[in-house]
Amino acid sequence: MDYEPSTDTLFVVNAGDGSVRLFHGTELEPSGRIDLGEDADNIRVDAAHHRVLVAYGNGAIASIDPDTRAKTGVVILDGHPEGFQTDGTHVFANVPDGRHVALIEGAEVTTHARWRFGETGRNFPMALEQEESRLITVTRDPAELLRLDLSDGALLSRTDTCEDADDVFVDAKRHRIYVSCGEGFLDIFEQRNGYERIARIPTVRGARTSLFSPMLDRLFVAGRATSREPAAIWVYEPTP
Repeated sequence: MDYEPSTDTLFVVNAGDGSVRLFHGTELEPSGRIDLGEDADNIRVDAAHHRVLVAYGNGAIASIDPDTRAKTGVVILDGHPEGFQTDGTHVFANVPDGRHVALIEGAEVTTHARWRFGETGRNFPMALEQEESRLITVTRDPAELLRLDLSDGALLSRTDTCEDADDVFVDAKRHRIYVSCGEGFLDIFEQRNGYERIARIPTVRGARTSLFSPMLDRLFVAGRATSREPAAIWVYEPTP
């Protein structure tokens, strides 16, 4: 889900039925539904182009006008998109089946370039290091944290990380990266000579979903229920 401030609307994707549900105002009143198709997944508000982007289906990113609440365009990719980001000028999308990052220019509806990183590994979560002009993506099989140059997609480094990663976040204040993995770990990397892992924190198997809030300075990890414990949101306070 993501919040679009100009319309005071929360957009929520539902992978089960391929819909986008809209909730308005502080009371989160249901205010509409947009049907896209199967496997609606990640979502981003692209303020620079006044649109909401939703990854879905076998290889597409839909563009939604937040004012009319209508689908206005579709970017066709080479496979189902996982994590994707926008810097206001470009859209960068992970295409794990194609083992590349798709680069889309502005409001175009075709892939401008494909940044490849090798013949192994499938890239799922993504984050941008805006100050460093770097793109971070994390692969599975093998599990690696990759750092690419935002200007041309050149692979700058690759570092081992935990398996089954689904979220990655940049902590610009501390020059750190947080990776949450279904293997049951939270990996923390710090910028030194490249990025080095400084901690591996046990969570619970299946705890892949997380959210880092720079404003709250907290990392939230969604822990699945086990035979001994109910489902919970685990809250971590970075130090120092």
